[in-house]
Amino acid sequence: MKLLLFPSYRSTDFEVHRNWLAITHSLPISQWYYDTTSEWTLDYPPFFAYFEKILSIPALLVDPAIIDLQNSNYSAWSAVVYQRTTVILTELVLGIALLRFVRGTENISVQRIISASLFFHPGFLIVDHIHFQYNGFMFGILLWSIYQIRQGNKLAGGFFFAVLLNFKHIYMYLAPAYFIYLLRSHCMSPTGELLPARFISLANTVIVVCVVSLGPFILMGQLPQLLSRLFPFTRGLNHAYWAPNVWALFTAADRVLLRYVKGSGINVVINESGISSTSRGLVGDTVFAILPDIKPAHTFLITILFQSIFLAKLWKTPTYKSFLASLTLCGYTSFMFGWHVHEKAVLLILVPLSLLATSSHAYCRTFVIASVAGVYSLFPLLFTPAEAFVKLSYALLWGFFTLLPLNNHTYEFPASLPWVILDMFEKTYLGGFLLLHAVLTLLPLLSRSFESLTFLPLMLTSIYCAIGLVWAFLRLSAIYLTQE
Repeated sequence: MKLLLFPSYRSTDFEVHRNWLAITHSLPISQWYYDTTSEWTLDYPPFFAYFEKILSIPALLVDPAIIDLQNSNYSAWSAVVYQRTTVILTELVLGIALLRFVRGTENISVQRIISASLFFHPGFLIVDHIHFQYNGFMFGILLWSIYQIRQGNKLAGGFFFAVLLNFKHIYMYLAPAYFIYLLRSHCMSPTGELLPARFISLANTVIVVCVVSLGPFILMGQLPQLLSRLFPFTRGLNHAYWAPNVWALFTAADRVLLRYVKGSGINVVINESGISSTSRGLVGDTVFAILPDIKPAHTFLITILFQSIFLAKLWKTPTYKSFLASLTLCGYTSFMFGWHVHEKAVLLILVPLSLLATSSHAYCRTFVIASVAGVYSLFPLLFTPAEAFVKLSYALLWGFFTLLPLNNHTYEFPASLPWVILDMFEKTYLGGFLLLHAVLTLLPLLSRSFESLTFLPLMLTSIYCAIGLVWAFLRLSAIYLTQE
């Protein structure tokens, strides 16, 4: 099926990665993070640059034009086949890790469902095999790290995570959970005494990985330039369309308040520059018309505050299950409150949350809500008609073979009337996606006549998915903080 998707839509990320192949193959390492031949400059950590360098070697044999730095927007069939094939092959890192998870588990049949659900996850199909990225490969490294920790090999778990950080720095969102868990469970005794030998071995492991990755650039005095590529804080609060998080609801609230203020005639100071800023969905500064503007420092402080609450619980109960929940919530908090969050970052929530799905019905229901909202939030990435049937039918099949069996395995009938009402509201919300999809199918027909409706489908998708993801975040937080 993935082979059949080769001719499907591909985003600018396809050209981004082709250009990175050309940069790492054509230029000396000293110029990798300085090159501006294309607007798609290299902005991933060094391990990913080395990864692209390795992939560029077979590319030279397949078609030398692929790695021609001056050959912008090259999309010959040879390039398409080669780059899409590398995604399929490198994703085997994920597949092998998921097979490992099946071994040694108490309920092998259920773990097989979870492993299969991750390997065939709609998020990976949409983002990697159509839109084009290498998330399956990198989440494979993350799962190798988690698997090693589950097996008690915490030093190996720390090693794999350090490697992962040097592939893609977005995984820094998960780093606080790793730091607290490894420090508390590996470097300290049960009575709280520091174990120097273990601490030094863990520190040396991380240092060695970072030296291999960053060492050449430090020696060349290029660390400031590298960091400026990795952390471009000049971008706005919202990404190309509002990622379904707290800021999507905040932005929507600003639009509602603006209309109310204009209609009611209330004397409120309106920021004129914010009238168009938050409705276009473009990359850049997000300015609000009524509500106060949000700065990077605000998002950082809120994220740290929420993460600290979960990390305090992890410090008190440094178990594997507690680590998984805290890890998920660290990624979730960053997605909910982070600056310039990409919609694709929802995978940072959905992947580790999958491993918690069978812990209880409460975890499973949270997983179902987050999965439905999270997967649907990725649909706008594929906006061409040819992929409409693929993304919808694939997601429905995945849900039928994954969400239903897991829900049936863990289901508990609500014990009281408030829980019955809550259960009803959650099921109503999930059913609402059918109505949402019907509305979104009809809106493009209207937008041809009304230009003001162009952004409405994206806004509706973002807001409705944000409601589910925010609720799932609150749900998961309450479950983790109240359960042993």
